[in-house]
Amino acid sequence: MVQINPDLCKNCGYCVKFCPKKVLATGQNRNRRGQFYPVMTDEAGCITCAVCAMMCPEGAIEVTEGGANT
Repeated sequence: MVQINPDLCKNCGYCVKFCPKKVLATGQNRNRRGQFYPVMTDEAGCITCAVCAMMCPEGAIEVTEGGANT
């Protein structure tokens, strides 16, 4: 399961760019910093590989077991 903390995101785009399954996209809403943050577009397609969390320089993403594909 991918959990995104919108308020930590600085909209660098690394999570979206490096997701091997392309299930993340930049969302339409802004966080308190005024930045657009990522959203999950296909939760069933997520393989919980945690690449998004590893690439996030702000630690805004956490991947845990127990999602749709575990």
